[in-house]
Amino acid sequence: MSEDLLAEIVSAIPMPALMVDQTERIIAANTDARTLLGQNMLGRHFATILRQPQVIDAMEQSLRSKGPRKTRHLSNDGAQDTTFEMQCRYMNGIGAVSGGAVLAVFQDITHLEQASQMRRDFVANVSHELRTPLTALMGFIETLRGPAREDAAARDRFLQIMTDEANRMNRLVGDLLSLNRVESEERVRPKEQLELNGLLESTLNSLKPLAEDADVVLSLTAPDDPVSITGDSDQLRQVFTNLVENAIKYGGSGGSVEVRIAPSERDTAVRGPAVRVQIVDKGPGIDSVHLPRLTERFYRADSHRSRQLGGTGLGLAIVKHIVNRHRGRLRVESDLGKGSVFTVILPR
Repeated sequence: MSEDLLAEIVSAIPMPALMVDQTERIIAANTDARTLLGQNMLGRHFATILRQPQVIDAMEQSLRSKGPRKTRHLSNDGAQDTTFEMQCRYMNGIGAVSGGAVLAVFQDITHLEQASQMRRDFVANVSHELRTPLTALMGFIETLRGPAREDAAARDRFLQIMTDEANRMNRLVGDLLSLNRVESEERVRPKEQLELNGLLESTLNSLKPLAEDADVVLSLTAPDDPVSITGDSDQLRQVFTNLVENAIKYGGSGGSVEVRIAPSERDTAVRGPAVRVQIVDKGPGIDSVHLPRLTERFYRADSHRSRQLGGTGLGLAIVKHIVNRHRGRLRVESDLGKGSVFTVILPR
């Protein structure tokens, strides 16, 4: 097989690929391989290009045994670490004196590695979030069976703490189920026509007792004409309940939480007619370092306070997925000492 034909075949492979013959020299490489491993590789010994011990071993074994080998090649694209699966396959009758060569292809599996890491992190976080209240429950149960068995005051206090911890676990399980549900529905766009003014009025009415307990005044600023959108009323109610409840709990020290409805004929965020719903508080605000990560699962700007207030760390992740399902956008603006504004932009 001519060198030109060999080069054409390797260039047609839609992923990084190179070929090493029995002289252990690289005899062909496509553009993707040069981008990944370096430009000047033709004619060089493969070990000077591949470098990583496990990759060199796989190539040597494939050349020696003339059999398939597989390993991983680790790299970095300048923005993140990347992982490639390298597959080696032996081809007879090509290369120097037609002695055969190994074709190595590199498949980018970075996204699979990231997904696997996300699953591991998720399981670890859920385990931690459940273990903390479970440990407390087990400790109080042991105490009630022993020293506090006949102490009525201690028994009542411990039972209240146990109830709070059980409720915390119940909220976490509920949020996990809700997150799973909204993720499974995220690709299915809702088709229900609903009136946003009434939905928000109903949501604020349901949160009035919480606001009164926190000494916070809730208000709604909306156009006189009803604003209609296409959406899932239950899910959007969950979005605004989560956001307003967070504003009351974390920003309520400012004494007020305002919800604003602002429709527009064309919004650049969704490239068409839309409505912006803003939840505005005048509380302590959020440090800008936390803003990009607020919608991550279990991420908390203030972990201690969040747990004290019964937060599960999943509320804003649920909000993000619901807004995504509605093909909308979520924006967060905050200045320390000046409060926060959470904006939900929904297409009409």
